[in-house]
Amino acid sequence: MPSITEITTTSLLGFSQKDLEQYVTAAGEKPYRVKQILEWIYKQRVSGIKEMLNLPAELRDKMTAEFHINDLQHVETKGSKDTTRKFLFRLNDGRYVETVFIPASKGLNGRQSSRKTICVSSQVGCAYGCKFCASGLAGFTRNLTSAEIIGQMLAVESETGETINNIVFMGMGEPLANIKNLIKALEIITAHWGLNIGARSVTVSTSGLAPQIRTLAEFPVPIRLAISLHGATDDVRNIIMPVNKKWPIKDLFDSLHFWRLYKKQKISLEYILIQGVNDSLEQATILAKRAKGLNAKVNLIPYNTVEGLDWERPTEDVCYAFRDTVADHGINTTLRIEKGHDINAACGQLRLKKETAEGIVQAPVKIGK
Repeated sequence: MPSITEITTTSLLGFSQKDLEQYVTAAGEKPYRVKQILEWIYKQRVSGIKEMLNLPAELRDKMTAEFHINDLQHVETKGSKDTTRKFLFRLNDGRYVETVFIPASKGLNGRQSSRKTICVSSQVGCAYGCKFCASGLAGFTRNLTSAEIIGQMLAVESETGETINNIVFMGMGEPLANIKNLIKALEIITAHWGLNIGARSVTVSTSGLAPQIRTLAEFPVPIRLAISLHGATDDVRNIIMPVNKKWPIKDLFDSLHFWRLYKKQKISLEYILIQGVNDSLEQATILAKRAKGLNAKVNLIPYNTVEGLDWERPTEDVCYAFRDTVADHGINTTLRIEKGHDINAACGQLRLKKETAEGIVQAPVKIGK
């Protein structure tokens, strides 16, 4: 594994087709070189520029001096008994990021699903401090670049030998707080010359940054949107989601109605059930009414234990009663049995922990932009 200080070039994974066209033109090369480079990266999945054999040796030497492929260095993998895998990657600056791979599972008809999902991180740490979530406990470090976002997908495919066909931005960080790099990554993910993953198989989750929801709505690709709601009223949501004090439910839902002007896909309302906080049937009824106003679907998630937080998971009876109350209003409602709980890879549990001989310690993270 190369040391951190050895990597001083720029990752090609952050380059759009237009960026490469500009580079190739400036280098005095023919335009068709762009297609060749992109095919080597995203179809052949080469690990180095020297492997791009149909490029002239002079161009390969020039590019090798300026670029590399992937910023991510694999550190460790943790496997769950349910086949979920969590990966710890080191970035070029010595920081770390976690990514979760969720393989196919059986659908409602009992048949094996072909879905191979990756849960992608968008930041190192998080500044939004959602009260159920481990990712923000160490604070915010920095945004991931578009190359580091894309790099997670290529690195996981390389480690697993699987082809990813479903992407959720539900890992570490608030994706919409990194919207510039997010949008560029989404372009590369969905482009025919890039990862070529269908837009409807890409979901961006947000804690509720209303202005950025409007910005992303105008991104001309039909990706899906999931809202980390977790409270049906301002008084309850304020307890769980600090972002609600800046953009309360009215502002949030105004932005979601704006989203629906541009996108046909149903919005998902994510709702983590926390005992004695947001699990009352009154909250269930209000949640159902809000979902109906958006024609949204509701995903209910029993709280996942996080070391250092005092929340508790409701009983199964309470979870099912909450689900039934929402569903009785005609809302498409799912009570999710999450994967990866035993390796701290489930919703809200990503925290950059690394196993050592001395036990579990916090992986080294440098705080500050």
